[in-house]
Amino acid sequence: AGRKQRAAARRKAFSLFVKAKGVPAASRCPGGGEGVRWRCCRQAFEELPGIHRHVALHHSGDVGRQAGLGAGPAEAAGNPPGSAARPSGHSCSSPEISWTLPDTSHVSQEDLTSVIFFFLNILFLFAYLCHAVGSQVGDVLLYYCYCEVRDPEKLCAWQKALCQHLHLTGKVRVASEGINGTVGGSKVATSLYIKVMLSQPLFKNILCQEDFKSSAGGAHCFPDLRVGVFKEIVPMGIDPKIVSYKETGIHLSPQEFHREVEQYLSQATQGQSDTILLDCRNFYESKIGHFQGCLAPDIRKFSYFPSYVDENLELFKDKRVLMYCTGGIRCERGSAYLRSKAVCREVYQLKGGIHKYLEEFPDGFYRGKLFVFDDRYAICSNEDVISACRYCGVLWDQYKLCSSQHCRQLVLTCPSCCNKGLTACCPVCQEKELKVTSRASGQVLKEECECTRRRPRVPIEPVSPRMLDTGK
Repeated sequence: AGRKQRAAARRKAFSLFVKAKGVPAASRCPGGGEGVRWRCCRQAFEELPGIHRHVALHHSGDVGRQAGLGAGPAEAAGNPPGSAARPSGHSCSSPEISWTLPDTSHVSQEDLTSVIFFFLNILFLFAYLCHAVGSQVGDVLLYYCYCEVRDPEKLCAWQKALCQHLHLTGKVRVASEGINGTVGGSKVATSLYIKVMLSQPLFKNILCQEDFKSSAGGAHCFPDLRVGVFKEIVPMGIDPKIVSYKETGIHLSPQEFHREVEQYLSQATQGQSDTILLDCRNFYESKIGHFQGCLAPDIRKFSYFPSYVDENLELFKDKRVLMYCTGGIRCERGSAYLRSKAVCREVYQLKGGIHKYLEEFPDGFYRGKLFVFDDRYAICSNEDVISACRYCGVLWDQYKLCSSQHCRQLVLTCPSCCNKGLTACCPVCQEKELKVTSRASGQVLKEECECTRRRPRVPIEPVSPRMLDTGK
């Protein structure tokens, strides 16, 4: 009876806590929208599951104290419930990791692995055909989840066992701050993977179905399975304890972000915009696809993003910043870093990233392809081609690896130029490739080429109204 009373008290306290975070229509975040809305920890929520996950993740202790289930550290120190002395983790006790693996006895080997996957390996030389067929038989999932992980090594081992059990390939990063993954396999396997992930106690009430972004693909989209423990689940190069995702910008749904971009473009054409539409991705990603009117930093790695912000603080001074990336995870840390500089008026980010935006607005303000970090290199939602062949300038947006074994950077070279032997990213690499193929090959070490030498590690943007022109 006592347990039921405590559970009822906690449910009531949870409901009251959520209700207290409701805001009237006049106070809603930019972008508009219908229905009841909530705001908490500088984040705006349009749907009930969203605010529920947030409260369960960040305010478990507060809810417990309101339910009268014992004083937490904040009250013990004389602080009122909900004060700034909240525990730094998501909750005082992180759930144990379940080692459950899904029952696949009712699933045929063909359905789990897809027979076509084996043919794709056998017919590897027919890469284009394999990609076309493979995209019909499976999926590639993209997801992340920030939560307190007390035993990253155990979570890593479970993830590896789970993926192997379902014959999935891909990359999964585990850290004490959560998990970030992209995996590919048959539709049956990826569906089972999502089901098991949602039932994992560690992710309960945090991870939900819509957090998984899916696109046509399969296990053939990755060369193998790589699961490891890292310091960060997205490599920004700054200790998560110094710049935490908990200090992130305000999340905007794809609908809200679409309205914001529409308003920004309208104002920018008249030279009145106080907003920067910031692409958080690397230069080779934004090169083949981006939002109209965006500022796309010419950086090669996300770990250069903090330095880019530091070198361009004047650009962001007193501005409203709309940030976006592929799936949302880079914006979690990137927006937190930008906010830590206290120069912007406000920082917003696209919830679910370009992936979720294209699901709702395939022909919206994002033009070109969406770069992905697997063997597909890009997925498309519209027919626009916004990039060109490196050699002849014809419209082209299908990446290949530089043919020089010293480099292996991505290069845009059309079929006509490929047939002429122009398969490297620059003349230096092209010359090296000719030398390598003309003599016995030995161990090849990665070297800097002309492309990387000419590109500044951290570009400094000119602070000018023209930077925000929609034609930029």
